[in-house]
Amino acid sequence: MPTNRRLETEADFQEAMELQHQIRVFKDNHQIDSGGVIIRFDSQTIVVQSSVSELAYHSRTACEFFEIRK
Repeated sequence: MPTNRRLETEADFQEAMELQHQIRVFKDNHQIDSGGVIIRFDSQTIVVQSSVSELAYHSRTACEFFEIRK
């Protein structure tokens, strides 16, 4: 059964990016993205890639990020 872990700190995002864990993104209590991996982040934006040509840019302050571990 997969485990969800909330990503909050720089270290959390760095670990998720390095280990290429899939993530879920929520905004206003609605899931807006799932299954992508973090390819880049900074203090304001998280960039998630779901497929070869699909990139999503999410606001770090407006969204909640959860790592999916299997």
